[in-house]
Parts: sequence; C-alpha cells; structure tokens
Amino acid sequence: MKSKFALLAVIAVAIGAYFYFDLGRFLSLDGFKAQQATLSALVAAHPWQSAMAFFGAYVAVAALSLPGAAIMTLMGGAIFGFSKGLVLVSFASAIGATFAFLSSRFLLRDWVQEKFGERLKPINDGVAKDGPFYLFALRLVPLFPFFVVNLVMGLTSIKIWPFYWVSQLGMLAGTAVFVNAGTQLAQISSLKGIISPAILGSFALLGIFPIVAKKILDVLKGRKVYARFASVKPKSFDRNVIVIGAGSAGLVTSYIAAAVKAKVTLIEKHKMGGDCLNTGCVPSKALIKSAKLLSNMKRAEEFGFKSATADWNFGDVMERVQRVIREIEPHDSISRYSELGVECLTGSATIVSPWAVEFTGSDGAKKIITTKNIVIAAGAQPLVPPIPGLADCGYLTSDTLWGLRELPKRLVVLGGGPIGSELTQCFARFGSQVSQVEMSPRILMREDPEVSELVSKAFQKDGVAVLTGHKAKQVIVENGEKILICEHDGVDVRLPFDQILVAVGRTANVTGYGLEALGIPIRANKTVETNDYLQTLYPNIYACGDVTGPYQFTHVAAHQAWYAAVNALFGRFKKFKADYRVIPWATFTEPEVARVGLSETEAKEKKIPHEVTVYGLDDLDRAIADSEAHGFIKVITVPGKDTILGATIVGDHAGDILIEFVTAMKYGLGLNKILGTIHIYPTLGEANKYAAGVWKRNHQPTKLLEWVAKFHTWERG
Repeated sequence: MKSKFALLAVIAVAIGAYFYFDLGRFLSLDGFKAQQATLSALVAAHPWQSAMAFFGAYVAVAALSLPGAAIMTLMGGAIFGFSKGLVLVSFASAIGATFAFLSSRFLLRDWVQEKFGERLKPINDGVAKDGPFYLFALRLVPLFPFFVVNLVMGLTSIKIWPFYWVSQLGMLAGTAVFVNAGTQLAQISSLKGIISPAILGSFALLGIFPIVAKKILDVLKGRKVYARFASVKPKSFDRNVIVIGAGSAGLVTSYIAAAVKAKVTLIEKHKMGGDCLNTGCVPSKALIKSAKLLSNMKRAEEFGFKSATADWNFGDVMERVQRVIREIEPHDSISRYSELGVECLTGSATIVSPWAVEFTGSDGAKKIITTKNIVIAAGAQPLVPPIPGLADCGYLTSDTLWGLRELPKRLVVLGGGPIGSELTQCFARFGSQVSQVEMSPRILMREDPEVSELVSKAFQKDGVAVLTGHKAKQVIVENGEKILICEHDGVDVRLPFDQILVAVGRTANVTGYGLEALGIPIRANKTVETNDYLQTLYPNIYACGDVTGPYQFTHVAAHQAWYAAVNALFGRFKKFKADYRVIPWATFTEPEVARVGLSETEAKEKKIPHEVTVYGLDDLDRAIADSEAHGFIKVITVPGKDTILGATIVGDHAGDILIEFVTAMKYGLGLNKILGTIHIYPTLGEANKYAAGVWKRNHQPTKLLEWVAKFHTWERG
C-alpha cells in the first residue's frame, strides 16, 4: 500500500509540475513553431544528446498521459527527419504507453477487479483469449485516445510483453503519418489538417483488419483441424445433425432441430429420457414423496391427530417409483419424438470422422450415417472412488439402487452433496439406520454454513448419524459382516453396514464413442472441452449437458441444448454464447434448499461488496398454518441498492418460492419491484415480499422521515 501511495505521489507531483510551470506552452503547435529554429540548431550541434533528451521527454509525456504527444510526434519529424524521427517516436510512445499501462495496473487493477470482478469476467476472458487482436485494432484507429487505451488495458489481464509489441506495431501507421507531417511543419496550421476524413477512413478500415484477420485465422485453424479428414468429407450429408444421447440435453437438442425442419437422428444405447427419467430426478423425487408421507404421520400430533400409521412394504414403495417413471415415459418416448420428426435409433454410436457416425444396432448390424453437425449429449454416471474393498462388497449407486425391494437395515451413504443428502434422509425416514459419511467439515458444502447446519439437524432428528470430517479408507468383511473403516481426527472409525450407497458425485461419459480417435480434448475434470458456443475442437461437433458441464443439472442441460442446436444449425449466420449468468438449483431434502446466484460465502470469498438481508420463515403465516415454520430467505444485494446478486431459500417448497428471484435476476428487477408486487395471501410465496420488506426497512431514509415526523407534528398544530 505504501508503494502505491509513493507512486501516486510521484505521478501527482509530475503532473502538477507540468501545469504549474505551464510546460504545455512548449507542446502547442504555435509554441513549437516559434522554437523550431533553436531546437534544430541544438540537434545539429548535439545530435545524440538531443535525441536522448527528446526520447526521455516523449516517454514521460506518454507515461503520465499528458496532452502534447501529437505535437511531440510532429516535432520528431520536424527536427530529426522522417526516418530518425519515426524510430524515436515509435519506441518512445510504446515504452511510455507501457509505463502508463503498468501504473494503471499497479494502482487500480486490484481494486477494480475486486469491486467489479463478476461483471468484468466476460471481458477478462475475452482479453485473455484474444486481447492482442483487439488491442491491435484499437491502436490502428486514432479515434480512440491512446492514453485511454493504455489505462483501460492496464485493468485487464493482458500480459506486459503482448501489450508492448502490439502497441509498438499498432501505433506505427499513425505515428508515420504524424512524423511525415512534421517534416512539412511550415504548411500545417492545425492538427485537423493532418488527419483528414479520408485518412481517418483508411485507419478505420485498418482497424477492422485485425478482426478480419482473426476470422481468417479461425477458418485456417479449422481447416488444419479437419486436414486429416479432408479425403473423407462427403459432398452431401444424410442428416443436418446427429445427437448422441437421449437425456435432457439430447432430447431438447433433437426437439429444436426437428421444430425448425432439420433432418435429425437421435441415438441412445440405453433408455430414452436418460438418467433424469430413469435413475435420477424422477425416481428420487417419487421416493422422497413417499418418505415425506411417513414422516408426516410421525408428526400426527402437530396436525391435531393422536396418531397415524401406515401399513406399508418397501417393495411396494419402490414399485410405485417405477409406476411414476412409466407414467412420465411417454413424454420422452421414441413414439413421441418420431411424431415430432426425429429419427430415433436404439444402439451405440461411434464418431468416425467429423461428419460421420457409425451406428451399431442391438442386433450388431452397423451402418455409417453422414451429418453436417454432431451434438454430444452423452451425460454422466456415478463416480466411484478407488476405496480398497469397495468393489467387492456389492455397492449401490444412484443408478442401481432402484432395483432394491428390501429395505437395508443398516445403510452407509458415502457423500454429503445433494444426491447423497436426499437419499440419506429418504432411507432414514423409511426406517434404515443410516450413517452419512462426508470427508468435508460439513454436508452441502456449496451452500452457506447455516444451511448445512439446518439440514444436518433435520437429519439427526430423523435418526441419521451425520459423520462429517470422516474419510473412507477401506471396506472389509469380518465374520461375514461388511465394515467401512473411516479416518476421523487421525483415529479409525468402524461402521458396520448391510448396504453401502456411493453418492460422491458424477463423472462425464467421455469414452467409448470416438472422442479419443478424433483427439477431442478432455478437461482436467474429465468433461468434454468446449468453447463459449459449446463447440469442441471441431467447430461442427458440439457438446452439451453433463458431458461438458459446468453445471450438472437437468435444467442446465436443457438450457445448453438450445445453444447447441441453434449454433449447429444456424451458426454460419449468428452464433450465441451459452449464458450461465442466472443458474438456479435445489436440493430436495427437508428442509428444502434452493439457490440462485451468489451465496454469502461466495461473496466473501470473491471479495464482492454486498449486503445481506434475512427473513425468517417462522414469521410467515402460511408456514405457521402448515406447521412448517422453519428456515429462512437470504438475499445478497449490491450495497445501498436493491439489485439482487443472489438468493438462498431454506424451507418448505424452497425451489418453488425461488422462481421469483430467478425471474428478477434474469430481467434486472430489484427488491423494490418484488415489494411492489401483490402476492396472494396466505401463500409461501409471500415470503419473497416480506424479505424485500426487510431490505426496505433497513434502507429507510432516516433524515427524510425525521422531517416528515416534524411535518405531521406541525399539521396537528
């Protein structure tokens, strides 16, 4: 901090001296013309010393962003001649610009990034990727003040060396024009005469050149990528798009393609609907509903009943789950999508070239289908960690547990994320003795600590042993009994179990369908690498959904599918960057947890200025009437403003209540708009309005209200 103040002081003194001693009089056109003869004689007598003095002065003017650089450029041509003047000015201007760039970066970048980091992220990403191209374009066009470019670029992530050499090269054309004009100084009466409309137009065209060059390079890069397949590229194509995977991403991609009359083939090797329908969202929510009914029966006295019981069988409950799946299946069925115009094939797909997919049917028959575009929507599968002995004990995952028809007496759940937490509570409510093992300090680590605490207490009330800070080490069998050995605070903990459910996350399906042969890159987190438009290494091959991330949610997969479909089919005219600005999600435990945008923890970690508003749902009439008066709404806003940065809701139907905040963030509506909206009484949705009311009370115009109180006193006489 001291060094920043010292540099700021030096800059302030230098700029102050410039204006105090009126040094600008030497950097005016008339002032220079009056001194030209004297300066030319000085240069003739002391050529090297004069050149160095001029060079140093120019660097100082550019570094301090002082007015006069244009006049000094003319001076360079007038007193040193075109060649020598061009060399001096070109290097001095680039070095001075770099000093200004470094000063801006040192003094301001940390503050700007801390305050506006989230908003600047797209700009930072663009500069990191294509900064030199855009800087080159700015340098070529004199309409953009160079000192502004220096200071603004210092706030970005562009590296020093690219900034210097691009500035040196980009300013060369404009510098040459001014230096050449300086050699004819006697004929110049105004700077306006140097840059005519014709010259400005020429520079504007030059400014477009880097962008055009980048497009050309992208085309050449694409051709290079496709080079080894050039001989097999078909002259015509069987399909406009082939979609691999019929989960949420694949179904939506196919639906959109068919809706715009493209010829589309959808290939799925298992079941239509993917994980969400068959092993994920749908069955888990059906199971949660049954478990909640049992839980409510245990709370009969809260609702005015002496007791309530149910005669039930776990096998019947699991059969109901399958009935729910079967009832929803027609929405994702082959017959429905065939009617929509999608060719649905059941079997495996292998990408054999950027324009061809080999389809293998269930009977082993193979055929090659050519296509203009390919969309990879292969989804993900449960991640199984390499714990010694785990593979031998017959573990369950969120894919396989639906075959259970007998309730496990003792169940260990590995994982404290959303999937592990939902299933932990479910099985505990059915009567299993559940131990939830999580190596992190708390469950639901993506949420704020108080959220984790509320859910943990609810689990414990349901009889769950929540074992955070426990690292699974080994599974052994002793005397026919399965035992998980965990390490906690350096001590081994033994957990006997009948079944163990692995729910530590999901890993993308990136093998078995040709990515390796094509050399399509995979990220460090084992997802398919794509750009902002969801394109892979090959511009006509896209990926969306869990297979690429960054969010593994069904609704995000569907969201990405729109971009993949539209970019694949119409990208030659207009491409759209996938928009992740407002991504909501929910964990369907009880209490339910839903969030959109920043949490308080994230805001603190990212050092984003923020305010926190909390409304307790124990105050809400409908929650009290439903005997669900627990949880809260927490809203993160910009300091002093009602702009919503994020919202977290913990309580009954949190995912449904959250939608109003999702809409508000999507369309730029603040808490004042929510407060001014009529909400039905009595509903859980009213909580949003009351949360907005809490924010409003915290931002009352105190001084104004004091004067209003005095006015009312005066009114009463």
